[in-house]
Order: sequence, then C-alpha cells, then structure tokens
Amino acid sequence: MSQGSKTILIVDDEAHIVHIIRYKLEREGYQVVTAGDGQEAYDLAQTVEPDLIVTDYQMPVLSGYEMCVKLHESEVTADTPVVMVTARGHKLSPRELAETNIRQMMCKPFSARELLIVVSELLNEAGGGESVEGANAA
Repeated sequence: MSQGSKTILIVDDEAHIVHIIRYKLEREGYQVVTAGDGQEAYDLAQTVEPDLIVTDYQMPVLSGYEMCVKLHESEVTADTPVVMVTARGHKLSPRELAETNIRQMMCKPFSARELLIVVSELLNEAGGGESVEGANAA
C-alpha cells in the first residue's frame, strides 16, 4: 500500500499545529486535508472519506470527542480510525471510547516522529481493532 494513496484529515483550531502535522505527513507521502473545527471536519469527512483522522480534543463548534461520536454513527465514517490529541492528563472512559473510533490518544506536547509511527501502524492494521486507551507522552 502506497502512503500517497492514503488520505489523512487533520483537525485542529490552532493553525501552527495543523501546519506542523501537515508538513510531516506530506513529507512521508500522505495526502492531507485539514479542518479548523469539529463540524467542518465532520462535513469534510463525509465527502473526502479519509483513511485516518488526527484531531484535537478541544475545538469550537464540535469538540473532537463530539465529532468522533458523530463519525462513528455515520455509515460513511463508521470505521475510520482516529488519533485524538489531548491536553496532558486528559483521558476518556472506556464507555466514551466505545462510542467512537478513537484508536490512540496522544498528549500535547507530542513528538511528530511518534505521531508518524502511530499513523503508519493504524493505517497498516488489517481493518478495525480495539481502541487504545493509553496516552503516549512525548
């Protein structure tokens, strides 16, 4: 599978974070689309059908968690894996994770290198898998 054929949606209301993640992913050959809030990302995901989503937790309009619940409920994005980036120490309960496709949670600040590893692993999984509750601090 060529990375260039994989599309990743980055969702964050902080432009500098979007810029850094986009740069790193594009350098690895991924196609990248971006959104600045949860509602914009949800709408975009319904048309673009990304292979993976990297999202912040705290955003205007729809939070990252609220967006992930809606994505999970949509036939189009029900199985799209999500990497959630959160403020240090924030965790979701097993019940909350079960309502979403969040496969990995990472704490800010995070390592771009570590994010690339997580993205690659999730994209190479043979469909589905359990949600990962552990946070990877940089």
